[in-house]
Amino acid sequence: MIQLRTGTDLVTDVTAEVHRFCRGRGDGLCHLFVPHATAGLALIETGSGTEPDLAEAVDRLLPRQDIYRHRHGSTGHGRDHVLPAFVSPSLVLPVLDGQPALGTWQSVVVVDSNVDNPERRLRLSFVAA
Repeated sequence: MIQLRTGTDLVTDVTAEVHRFCRGRGDGLCHLFVPHATAGLALIETGSGTEPDLAEAVDRLLPRQDIYRHRHGSTGHGRDHVLPAFVSPSLVLPVLDGQPALGTWQSVVVVDSNVDNPERRLRLSFVAA
């Protein structure tokens, strides 16, 4: 289990943590899961403008206004609870020789727009091949 702080930015890069977890485990599958009602996991290219592009896309698709039935917390918090329907809270990665088999530009990120609770957990598990 990895403890994270999110909420300041929509995207939190956890690629290094995933690499550390997989190191020395051989071939298999790494399963990642964020056990939260407002967070998801994605594979994106980071550092090239994708993070603000994703934030703008989420804002267009799921505006932060108070238009949701789910209304406790900060303004638009209902959007936070809809997000995991579009950005899955789990992800499975192939692992080869103890390294996640990511594409050249792929990074593993937690996507979380919930500013009310910045404390998050990332659960990782491994199934050997």
